[in-house]
Amino acid sequence: MVVERKFIQDLIIKRSISKYMEDALTRAGFSRVEIQKTPVITRITPYVMNPGRVIGRGGETIDSLTDTMKKKFKLDNPQISVAEVANSKLEPRLVAKSIANALERGINPRRLIHTAIKEIMQNGALGAEIVAKGKLASKGARAKKMKVRLGYLPKSGNSSKLVDMAQIASYPKYGAIGVTVRIVQPGTKFPDREVKKVALPKNIAASTMRSQRPRTDAPRSYAPAAAPQAAAPAPVTTVQPAQAAHPKPQGEPQDSQEKKPEA
Repeated sequence: MVVERKFIQDLIIKRSISKYMEDALTRAGFSRVEIQKTPVITRITPYVMNPGRVIGRGGETIDSLTDTMKKKFKLDNPQISVAEVANSKLEPRLVAKSIANALERGINPRRLIHTAIKEIMQNGALGAEIVAKGKLASKGARAKKMKVRLGYLPKSGNSSKLVDMAQIASYPKYGAIGVTVRIVQPGTKFPDREVKKVALPKNIAASTMRSQRPRTDAPRSYAPAAAPQAAAPAPVTTVQPAQAAHPKPQGEPQDSQEKKPEA
């Protein structure tokens, strides 16, 4: 009984550390954490999208996390080593979080799930499943369940331990939606079968988000218009009155048609 309690207590501590890391490293793109406990040290490895946010300036953030591990969880000599996520499309927690954020913005759930599972399979996954349950329709509609599954994905037996899973809750204005993502990583070896790559169905292969579709029209330019240059002043030309070729003598009438006064 003492040994069993010790194992249970270790699992509770690991779960508590994972929950604390998820809340503390949300802005860094937290995906998962690995904990290795030895008689000398306890090595904690969080996988994040941006390791610089975890380390902090001069190592301040990671030192603060180490002190928290000692005081809050009573770990002896904890060591935190940050690792960067290799591919965000193969991390169930990051995929589920992106789907939850998109659902809160009001994006079509069916198109969103089809696009997400397409990107997962195109990155080499052997199997994937995305389940969304809750108020997927408009206000006043019943709760629905939408599930898309591709490839080989065991759910029972020892083979199910080789599947990565994450659950995230989304809170749009019509009601809560639970998002569950399961992914079989590339290169996973199963004891009972050899898994081959699965071809995508036509409806999923053709699904794309509107923001990813190429635009046919030319992008509008928002560069400020150049200020009009002042026109150069036109040259001033002075016109001299032309002189008569044969000037009239003085005393004669200027106009030959002028009438002479009658006597």
